[in-house]
Amino acid sequence: MAFPVDLRRCQILGLAGTAFLAAGGETAGALPVRDLLHPASAPAALGMVAVYFGLVLLIAAWALLGRLVRGPRPPAPRALLLVLAVWAAPLLLAPPLFSRDVYSYLAQGAMVDAHMDVYAHGPSQLGGPLAGEVAPLWRHTAAPYGPVFLAVAAALSALTRGELPAGLFGMRLVALAGVALMAAALPRLARHSGADPSAALWLGALNPLVLLHLVAGAHNDAVMLGLLGAGLVAALGRWPFLGAVLVTLAALVKAPAALGLAAVVVLQVRAGRGTAKALVTTAVAAAGTTVAATAAAGTGYGWIGALNTPVSPQNWALTTLLGRATRALLEHLGSDLAPLAVPVWHTLGIVAAGGAIVLIWLRLRPRPLYALGLSLAAVAALGPAIRPWYALWGLFLIAAAAPSTSVRHRMAAVTGVLALCVLPGGGPADTGQLVLAVSGGALAVVVLWQAHQAELAPALGRTA
Repeated sequence: MAFPVDLRRCQILGLAGTAFLAAGGETAGALPVRDLLHPASAPAALGMVAVYFGLVLLIAAWALLGRLVRGPRPPAPRALLLVLAVWAAPLLLAPPLFSRDVYSYLAQGAMVDAHMDVYAHGPSQLGGPLAGEVAPLWRHTAAPYGPVFLAVAAALSALTRGELPAGLFGMRLVALAGVALMAAALPRLARHSGADPSAALWLGALNPLVLLHLVAGAHNDAVMLGLLGAGLVAALGRWPFLGAVLVTLAALVKAPAALGLAAVVVLQVRAGRGTAKALVTTAVAAAGTTVAATAAAGTGYGWIGALNTPVSPQNWALTTLLGRATRALLEHLGSDLAPLAVPVWHTLGIVAAGGAIVLIWLRLRPRPLYALGLSLAAVAALGPAIRPWYALWGLFLIAAAAPSTSVRHRMAAVTGVLALCVLPGGGPADTGQLVLAVSGGALAVVVLWQAHQAELAPALGRTA
C-alpha cells in the first residue's frame, strides 16, 4: 500500500528538515572562528547528528513532493513556490552551512571597498578579524570572481561597515535574490521547452542542493544562475539585447555562465533574425556590458587572469583524482614527470569539456536551453575543481528543458547523493564526524519508517 502523500505533508516534513539543519548548524556549522567548537565536544556532536537528521528529512520531503508532482493532480507552480519559501525560512538566520566561502566573499568585498587589488592579493592582505575567518587554504589566493559580484560584495561591506553578523545576513539575502530569479525563470523556460513547469520547479528550485548550498551556504552561484535564467527569459521574448546583457552580467559573477551567450544567439536565429545580426547584437551587448560593469566596479581587468586561480589540491574532481593517481604511479616508478601529472590531466579535462560542448551544440542546436544545460554540466564534471553545488549549473537548465522524465530521475538521484557529501562545517571529515553523520541520517530513516507504519496501520486494519 502506498504512503499517502499530500502537499501539506511534504511542506511540514521539509520544514522540519530545514529546522533541524538550522538548529544543528548553531554548533556544527561553518561558524565564525570565535564560536567554533571542538568536533568531539557534546554540543558539536549533537549538532552534527541534528544536521544529518534534518538533511535526510529534507531529502525525503523532496522525494515525496516529486511523487506528487508526477501524479495525476500536480501542484501548481505558485503552490510550489510557497513550499520553497517555507522550507527556506529556517535557514535565513542560521549560521553558514557546508562551506566557509561566504567569509571569503565578505573579505574580498572589504578589500574592494578599501581599494585593494583583489586579483593580485588574497584576503591575508586585508588583515584583521575578517581575514581570519577565511579558510587558511584561500587566505593567500586572489579572487576568482568577476567584477559584478565583487561590486555587490563591496557595496555590502560598505553598508555593513565590516560587521560580521550583518555581512553574513546580507550575503544570504543576495543569494536569496538569486534563488528568487531562478524560481521565477524556471516555469517560463519550461513552457518554452514543452516541459511541465511544476516538474521544472521541483528539480531546479526545490532541489536540496539549492537549499543547502545556495541558501544555507549563500554561494554566489545563486546570483550567476538567477541572472542567467533572467537573461534567457528575456531572450525568449522580444528583448534579445537585454538577454545578452543579463547573461553577460551572470558571466561577470562566475565565468561558466558565458556559455549562455551561445543560447542567446541561437534563440535569436530561431526567432527569425539573421545569424550575422544575432551575432553582432550579442557581441555588442556583451562587450558593452563587460566594459561598463568593470569600470563601475573599479576592479580593473585582473578578473581575466584570475580565471587561472589555483584549485584546492584536495578537491575530488575527476581530472584531479586521475592526476593524483597518475602522479602516485609515476613517483612509484621514480619518474621526473610526476609533478606534471595533475596539470596535464587538468588540461586534458578542459580540452575534453570543449570537445563535449562542440558535440552537444552540433547535435542539440534546435534545443538551445537543453544544450546549454548539458554544456554547463560538462564544464562542472570535467573541470579542474568540483563542489556539490557546481552540479546546479547544468541541473538548473536541464530541469527546465530535459526531453524526458528519465533524465530528470537520473539528475534527482545524483542530487540525493551529492546532498550528503559535505559536512556542515565545510571542512574535511574524520571518522568520528562520519559516524555522527551516519547516526543522524539513520535516526531519520527510523523515524520516517515508524511514521510510515503508523500511517498504514489504520488502513490495514480496515482491510483486514
